[in-house]
Amino acid sequence: MTQLNIIAQGDGHFMINGDLTFATIDQQAIKSVAFLTTAKHITIDLSRVVSTDSAGLALMIEWIKYTRQHRTQILFKNIPDQLLNLAKLSGFDKTGHFAPQTAKG
Repeated sequence: MTQLNIIAQGDGHFMINGDLTFATIDQQAIKSVAFLTTAKHITIDLSRVVSTDSAGLALMIEWIKYTRQHRTQILFKNIPDQLLNLAKLSGFDKTGHFAPQTAKG
């Protein structure tokens, strides 16, 4: 298990490092949404997510709800396959918050 870290990269860009799982997403992670209002356009890079489950998708949905309430746009990129598959099962990948996936070579 790798702890969840949100790393600011400037200009509304953030990197998620670690696991997005039931074991790593706690109340503090859910409540620490201030970073979502640092810019009008937020981009979250998930390329360094090690492991994920449905709790990761639930957290992303909470972030989307929060940004809607605060009139901020959010985009997720480099979404791990497991998380993207969960989003596709629920149709959530069609919300416009997911950047197009690039081919993995």
